[in-house]
Amino acid sequence: MDSVVSPSVSLVSIVSLLACSLQVLAAVLLTLRYGGQSSVEDRWVLVWLFYDVIVHLTLEGPFVYMSLVGTVETSEGPMAELWKEYGKADSRWLISDPTIVSIEILTVILDSLLAVLLIHAVLKDRCYRHFLQIALCVCELYGGWMTFCPDWLIGSPHLNTSNWLYLWVYLVFFNGVWILMPILLLVQSWFCLKRLHALRTEHDRNTVSKKTK
Repeated sequence: MDSVVSPSVSLVSIVSLLACSLQVLAAVLLTLRYGGQSSVEDRWVLVWLFYDVIVHLTLEGPFVYMSLVGTVETSEGPMAELWKEYGKADSRWLISDPTIVSIEILTVILDSLLAVLLIHAVLKDRCYRHFLQIALCVCELYGGWMTFCPDWLIGSPHLNTSNWLYLWVYLVFFNGVWILMPILLLVQSWFCLKRLHALRTEHDRNTVSKKTK
């Protein structure tokens, strides 16, 4: 019984989940501080974008550093312990797997930059907002695909699904969020661009109509 229960209630598990909750809280506070004039819909978008940047820089950034100078498995410190905990679900994160590290380098640098620029575009209502939003979402979805597809193709030897915490929280929930949210933002961009196209079409028709009178 202990072998089944202990991974679910370990101190590192609790601290890791608490750290993630604090990141969400930080994203909410930043949105309240800077996004008060935005629409309700955009405030939810900002919560996600702030959280996205926070995770990339404070969690994945240290992972990239540890993986470039050594491995998570041989590293010490609070961040190393957090990633060792996640490594119980996906062992590739422990050993500086080249595919994972390559994706995370791109994520930390490019995705963080895109997300920061997108936050600015949302807050200032810039014309390039949806261009950035689509670019960021495609990058996030591609990163998710390349994180898991190579392992799926060889039978998922590095994934541990024997424990509900590892499977449903670490693998499904925390990775699924980075699939669901980009898809929702892509849908939002689609409808916004569709409305803009309809307005331009209507404007063009009215212009033509006035000229022919």
